[in-house]
Amino acid sequence: MVYAHCLDYRSLNQMRQWFDRTDLNFLLELEGLTEKRLLGALDYLEGLDAESWQQQIFASLCRQYRLRPSGVVYDVTNTYLYGRSCPLGKLGKDKEGVKGRPLIQIGLAVTQEEGFPLFHKVFDGNVHDSRTLRDLVTQFGGYRLGPGLFIYDRGIVSKRNLKDIKELHWDTLCGVPLNPALKRFWRRWANPERMLRFPNRVQVGSSVFYAFLRPYSIDDVRGKLALCLNERRQREARESRRSEIVYAQKLLAERKAIKPALRPFFDAQGRLRHDKLAAAEGFDGYSCIFCTRSLPPQQMLPLYFDKDLIEKAFRSLKGITQLRPLRHWLAERVRAHVFLCYLAYLLLSLLRYQLRNTEFTAEAALNELSTMYKVYLRDAQHRFHLSRTVTLTKNQELILKTIDKSLLAT
Repeated sequence: MVYAHCLDYRSLNQMRQWFDRTDLNFLLELEGLTEKRLLGALDYLEGLDAESWQQQIFASLCRQYRLRPSGVVYDVTNTYLYGRSCPLGKLGKDKEGVKGRPLIQIGLAVTQEEGFPLFHKVFDGNVHDSRTLRDLVTQFGGYRLGPGLFIYDRGIVSKRNLKDIKELHWDTLCGVPLNPALKRFWRRWANPERMLRFPNRVQVGSSVFYAFLRPYSIDDVRGKLALCLNERRQREARESRRSEIVYAQKLLAERKAIKPALRPFFDAQGRLRHDKLAAAEGFDGYSCIFCTRSLPPQQMLPLYFDKDLIEKAFRSLKGITQLRPLRHWLAERVRAHVFLCYLAYLLLSLLRYQLRNTEFTAEAALNELSTMYKVYLRDAQHRFHLSRTVTLTKNQELILKTIDKSLLAT
């Protein structure tokens, strides 16, 4: 089932036919595959100690690839369920902005350099993002890694999480919401004349930021707080709001209702309140980053904003491995299904790592290899069997050679 999630996932009632058409039937020597056996395997998987298995798998990865992870990226996503019978599913707004679906939350941590998964956990759909990390910090402590840098987004930060990670002798690099208190803290620095100076310029990929650092403490956890300005996002946010205000002015002139979020920008007579608009625009394009390790902005910002690996991990989970949508109703099978997708993503991340010096992504390599097939000849009377792979293309040869040269011999 893990291989199927990597290659061409089908529902359990279609998997037997798919399985018979693949080489797995010969490699795994499985016969009589039925939907009942697959469901039994799913139930068996859920009965395992997932935390222990994840630790053992990651320890094996570290030995095999001689890894000494010094950075971990953590994030949370949600996905929706079919049906409304699963107790884990809670109605809410998913990451695509669709409301009213029953959701579950999935926390995932990957290594910063390689993108190898360390651990995951399934939560009810109404659990706050910061609470997911609180539940997983203890599990992370069992890996005995470090010291290193734990990176996560602003929706996950909390005083408790900062202290727990500090007690593990790890540093934190996280986003911090720009609440009213932080806006007051940064008010005198948040102006173009001070921010848009050349020494403050930091390029992260194709984006340009201007950053300013100041010492800061969050509940006695000391570090540096960075105010970051992205001019492109500032212009986009400002023009989007102003376009809405222009449209709202037109509606008010016609004595029609406007969006509740736009009402504070107008007085009782429908006139624009320029002071309210200026206040709203004061922090457009700005964001905050907090780090307990002493890093210059030229290192801090790329580490935080370039979290491409965790984003690719979630895209793989939801896309290639077919995490979404979940068609199981029992909570145990939902967890087992997510675990299968986690293991499938592990294989994909290993494939991506093996192909890191080529132009192929893991998905592109699998698509390239999908046209391969092998011919099997068997003589039951003389117990003779022979297998041959059809002629390979140059790309297929390159992929197999990169992964393991012995694969070309079969």
